[in-house]
Amino acid sequence: MIYRTHNLGELRKENIGQKVTLSGWVATKRDLGGLTFVDLRDREGITQIVFHTDVADVAVVETAQKLKTESVIRIEGEVRERFSKNMNIPTGEIEVFATSLTILNSCETLPFQMTDTGLNENTRLKYRYLDIRRPQMINNLKMRHKMIMAIRNYMDKAGFLDVDTPILTKSTPEGARDFLVPSRTNEGQFYALPQSPQLFKQLLMIAGIEKYFQIAKCFRDEDLRADRQPEFTQLDIEMSFVELEDVTRIIEGLAKTVFTAVTGEVADYEFPRMEYREAMERYGSDKPDTRFGVELKDLTDIAGKCGFKAFTSTVEAGGIVKAVVAPGVADTFSRKILSDYEEYVKRYFGAKGMAWIKVTAEGVNSPIAKFFSEEEMKAIIERTEAKVGDVIIIVADKPKVVYASLGAVRLRLGKELNLYNKDEFKFLWIVHFPMFEYDEEEGRYKAEHHPFTSIMAEDMDRFLAGEMDIRTNTYDLVLNGSEIGGGSIRIHNPQVQEKVFEKLGLSQEQAREKFGFFVDAFKYGAPPHGGLAFGIDRWLMVMLKENSIRDVIPFPKTNKGQCLMTEAPGFVEKEQLEELYLESTYEEKKDN
Repeated sequence: MIYRTHNLGELRKENIGQKVTLSGWVATKRDLGGLTFVDLRDREGITQIVFHTDVADVAVVETAQKLKTESVIRIEGEVRERFSKNMNIPTGEIEVFATSLTILNSCETLPFQMTDTGLNENTRLKYRYLDIRRPQMINNLKMRHKMIMAIRNYMDKAGFLDVDTPILTKSTPEGARDFLVPSRTNEGQFYALPQSPQLFKQLLMIAGIEKYFQIAKCFRDEDLRADRQPEFTQLDIEMSFVELEDVTRIIEGLAKTVFTAVTGEVADYEFPRMEYREAMERYGSDKPDTRFGVELKDLTDIAGKCGFKAFTSTVEAGGIVKAVVAPGVADTFSRKILSDYEEYVKRYFGAKGMAWIKVTAEGVNSPIAKFFSEEEMKAIIERTEAKVGDVIIIVADKPKVVYASLGAVRLRLGKELNLYNKDEFKFLWIVHFPMFEYDEEEGRYKAEHHPFTSIMAEDMDRFLAGEMDIRTNTYDLVLNGSEIGGGSIRIHNPQVQEKVFEKLGLSQEQAREKFGFFVDAFKYGAPPHGGLAFGIDRWLMVMLKENSIRDVIPFPKTNKGQCLMTEAPGFVEKEQLEELYLESTYEEKKDN
């Protein structure tokens, strides 16, 4: 049985006069008495089908008149020149006069129309197989395919081997929570789903693979938001005998190739680099959006000597005072709007408060102006480069809180005030992240990236001497304020690796339990190596200018980690749990 001879988006004027068999979904139907028009759709496009009694039997036309939207049909007919052309679609100069019609599958009443633009996301996810039929989703998945193919072709030409690594592995500390899988054959023991193939790709370097890549599924049990999913796709890359410059050169070429494949644009420039510390000080973020200015300005020295106790006490306690300037909004930013900004930084970033100063033609307008001398206020305006009509927004707190607060305020201002070109793309390398960050809740140091990143040669003596303010050979690739990839040159010296574990509070016994196999491998000739991982989904989301990562993933989860279509996660039978040596409150929850 021949179901079709052409895709529905490929017929053109040169096909006029040909006999064709076409199959697809009924997108729209228009009845004009003895004349019925059907827009037939598949993933490649739309072709107009005409049912007319001059060409087809009356029974065929009558069947066409009864067609339901989204039914699947097959027609046979002749390609003719279209009388009323539609130049908005590639097939708009032709139409097909049908001589036969077969209904392959009729469609029941739809939960929503394919043309709906304001669909509730939960409805879209529950009926994802229908949502994917819509042009936006079809296009996003096509772009995902192009992206994957561009990656594979580039990596193959660059001499990389595609090697897969295990999904069931061992739970290790650091990072987000693991998804655990109980073992039926090993009582009381668990596998973990990989947060990334980090350990395995380094082991492949020790194994002599030299250039490895993989498009891998990864899993992290963490709080979700618009650019995160519990299950995501990662491009994982590792190579031996390289330094930072070698990795960034190869990765930059890959990024440019993929960018062109997806967007059709060319990034014909060398990606600029910025030190982590500079990024934090200027933008309050390790993934700054450099499409616009509004940079952070340091007021610590000025604020530390003023009469405003909230500022001076913060500085005395080792905190900092920084500001950003909201341009041209002195007349439009009411106290209510500014209070909303203050509540924003207090609720989401833990700031104690937020101060503001309006610069007007009549002078400054601010609740804190009385605490500053004329010279001090003048110094603030000069330091921030504020002009008449601007509003200076100030946060005083611990550095981490100030950077998070003002970094977020900066992004919010950029979006709400249209301070950047939404059609512009800007790549940026952020390099030399710190090795450690202090977790105040747990009262210990953690790895900023992961515990296998190598330490900069300039900082090695200080590290061995016990200092914690140490920089690493790390690099993140940022696109329009989103981290799309990150990596490092790895530690290949087992003594240095053991010292890092010690700094992270892992005893020798704990390190042996968690990473024994890994540390052992380094005793058998580990080459210098480094790599990087891209988040495929987030990278594509940024290039396609989507607001949610869920719009570039075929079957995503909600913010609660649920699949509304399959109703996962769900309860399982008590017998299944007993096989895994697990106790459960299953029956109680089922009854509730």
